[in-house]
Amino acid sequence: MEHSMQPFSRRPGPLTQLLYPLVLVAMGVAAAASSPPAPVSAAPDKLVVYSGRAERLIKPVLDSFEEVTGIQVALLSSGTTELVNRLHAEGKRTRADLFITNDAGSLERARELGLLRPLHMREIERAVPAPFRSPDNSWVGLSGRVWLVVYNTDRIKPTEIQSILDLADPRWKGKIAIPNAGSVYLQAGVSVIKAIHGDERTRRFLEGLKVNAGTHVYGKSSQIVRAVAKGRVALGLVNHYYVYRHLTANPGAPIAALLPDQHEQGMGAIMNVAGVGVVKHTRHLDAARRLVQFLVSQAGQKMFADLNKEYPLHPEVEANPVLPERKSFRAAQVPLARLGELREPTMDLIEAVGLR
Repeated sequence: MEHSMQPFSRRPGPLTQLLYPLVLVAMGVAAAASSPPAPVSAAPDKLVVYSGRAERLIKPVLDSFEEVTGIQVALLSSGTTELVNRLHAEGKRTRADLFITNDAGSLERARELGLLRPLHMREIERAVPAPFRSPDNSWVGLSGRVWLVVYNTDRIKPTEIQSILDLADPRWKGKIAIPNAGSVYLQAGVSVIKAIHGDERTRRFLEGLKVNAGTHVYGKSSQIVRAVAKGRVALGLVNHYYVYRHLTANPGAPIAALLPDQHEQGMGAIMNVAGVGVVKHTRHLDAARRLVQFLVSQAGQKMFADLNKEYPLHPEVEANPVLPERKSFRAAQVPLARLGELREPTMDLIEAVGLR
């Protein structure tokens, strides 16, 4: 039976226009009907990776794979939403072999759309714990990231924030920087809050966050960290590695990371993954499987840890020593595979509150 699910799209509205422009689907259909763009190749010794991650964060790992195996990798980087729509539009005509992105919800959506191929590989099951991959291994987590609070150490004390929900308190009005509504980090984080606390509590959180942030809404997490470091705001919401990368480049910056919701009644820290899936219509399955095997291996996982300051998922690979030990904090108990199904209702809440 033909798959009937729809790609990333929503009813017309400002947020819809920002996140899921239908013109992307039309562009994808046109691309599928014509010859592929220059970066894409179907050569037998070359894999094509559609990547929603910044090239500088993934290319060194792919370069290492090339050196080890002799298999070339062509990287096509773009927005995650655009790439999912493109894969859906291209269908069997796609030249993509793998899809890599920075959000489990987007990977799960690609799986729901039938764009990814289940992988039955012992290497995956040995290397990546079950909570960090889909049940059928259509997508596999590669590195973990924690959505946390970055704070200015000159302006507040860490004891002033116990829960991420505290950021909606009126005392923080004008003192918080947040990502815009198009951020997959925001969408995933709100999805977890919604799953644990329900719609009404999540709505109140978003309403308070909107008021408190005011004009301090940014398109890049690095901008949020800089705003906190310069004292423009006291707090910000970012993935953990943005904080530690900034401190590596600016050791004296007055910022620190705070892991919220670790008290007895707290939901735990919000954790997500960057991950990979083999495209259903890959023409190079054996080579694609070899790349996945490399990415989940101890060598591949160590590269993510050292290069990007992300948490490796392989139980035998240690995180970068500047990070809090993974065993030192609790994560929220929401299966990452649920982030796909939670996306639409979460987007409805974000849109209803009017976050931009």
